[in-house]
Amino acid sequence: MSTAAVADSADIVIVGGGHNGLVAAAYLATAGLEVIVLERLDHTGGAAVSAQAFAGHDARLSRYSYLVSLLPQRIIDDLGLDLTLLRRRYSSYTPLPGTSTGLLIDTGDSEATAASFAAIGAEPDAQGLARFQGRAARLAETLWPSLTEPLMTRSEARALVGDDIAWNAFIEHPLAGAIEADVENDLVRGVLLTDGLIGTFARASDDDLAQNRCFLYHVIGGGTGDWDVPVGGMGAVSGALWHAATEAGATIVTGAEVTAIDPDGTVSYTVDGSERVVRAGHVLSNVAPWVLDRLLGEAGAEGEAGVRTKPEGAQVKVNLLLSRLPKLLDESVSPEAAFGGTFHIHEGYAELDRAVDAAEAGALPSPLPAEIYCHSLTDPSILSPELQASGAQTLTVFGLHVPSRLITGENNDEMRKRLQAAVIDSLNSVLAEPIEGCLLLDSEGRPCIETKTTLDIERSLGMPGGNIFHGPLSWPFVDDDAALESPAERWGVATGHDRILLCGSGARRGGAVSGLGGHNAAMAVLELRSQASASS
Repeated sequence: MSTAAVADSADIVIVGGGHNGLVAAAYLATAGLEVIVLERLDHTGGAAVSAQAFAGHDARLSRYSYLVSLLPQRIIDDLGLDLTLLRRRYSSYTPLPGTSTGLLIDTGDSEATAASFAAIGAEPDAQGLARFQGRAARLAETLWPSLTEPLMTRSEARALVGDDIAWNAFIEHPLAGAIEADVENDLVRGVLLTDGLIGTFARASDDDLAQNRCFLYHVIGGGTGDWDVPVGGMGAVSGALWHAATEAGATIVTGAEVTAIDPDGTVSYTVDGSERVVRAGHVLSNVAPWVLDRLLGEAGAEGEAGVRTKPEGAQVKVNLLLSRLPKLLDESVSPEAAFGGTFHIHEGYAELDRAVDAAEAGALPSPLPAEIYCHSLTDPSILSPELQASGAQTLTVFGLHVPSRLITGENNDEMRKRLQAAVIDSLNSVLAEPIEGCLLLDSEGRPCIETKTTLDIERSLGMPGGNIFHGPLSWPFVDDDAALESPAERWGVATGHDRILLCGSGARRGGAVSGLGGHNAAMAVLELRSQASASS
């Protein structure tokens, strides 16, 4: 739309047009409020986008975010989203390093799964895995509905779960205790631990429980913990949300970089080379809290009391387009089955710990722990008919334990090359043929592979430190003595200013592609306005 048509005042201004900002915009515009969304990039969606990453190939890769678990059906229904999510049959495949066998967890064939446990010498752990997952499921099925409701206290959440063994195992004590109590095999332990490490630089035994919070959000989605593939790629999620927001009447301005926010609700931004100001009853921040501090002029000096520490991401992301899936060392498992779920590489329990040791010492982990997703096996629609007919597939790699402290502006290009090589080496160690031979070439004759460091992600998406959660994850409940007096506090979206609310991944219960930050901020605003109307 013409920026000349953008009003200089609104009921709501949303800073950031990522998926959470679009969720909030859709809810609030549907409620009849004037909503303006200001997005720095030339498109909305943030990390939940699809991109044609390789010239000459019509393949729409989910470039940053891959799967959906935490997006509640309530949001899909409330906003009338035209969105299809597909369940993967296979949970995971994990090669046993140095051998030609591995562990395939097939949710469609329990006997085959049991046989796979036996093949790696971990037959008793099949039952241990079931016990572990049963306790996690208890938390998921009871806590999941609360994520779209006002916050509970810790005591209320514990009473709701009603299972002290599960609560203590996953909430009160380091995740290592629960894992080591239920399974003995190093490979199986590693499979369980990875849910606590995606996007989090931690050990299973860390006392700060960052790994436990990460684990909880990875197993709570939908009350089952299933991770689904969005048909059409992640761009289909943001596209459906954009449609819902604009149909409801929200104004979305792209290419609009917010430069300052005043606690009184004034937002300064630049667009088309000009400086502008818009005033709002409430400002919803869809940027990381660390970034919001700077927009508010409250950053202070690093290390100063009360100053938020810059978040740290800990991953490398690699996208590949293949002519076909590679052959495995394990001939008992088809590539379609192995890549049909989450493919774990060098994520044994001890290997993951050694990787943290290496990174803390300033080195790249070798071998690099990683996991792989093949979107196109479940949803070939992201590929053109020609690519589908040729047998082409996409692979997306998430490499663990690469903290942003290792990446600088000066070494970023070199580290990107080293990380890409480390990912390729890690993958090739479990393949019967080099993955390089399966890579398609783009229209310039270059291999179809792209790598994103934490600094690349920060520069592209504004996520400080490349942290995919915008900062440390929090429990989906508050301590018993926490103040829950205002709607913003009750919904977990409060800042230090009444007119400024969090609506992104940095909100309590934020993180991943969930829409929860946007939903909960919208509910807080509507409650605030209802209170104001009742008192006037």
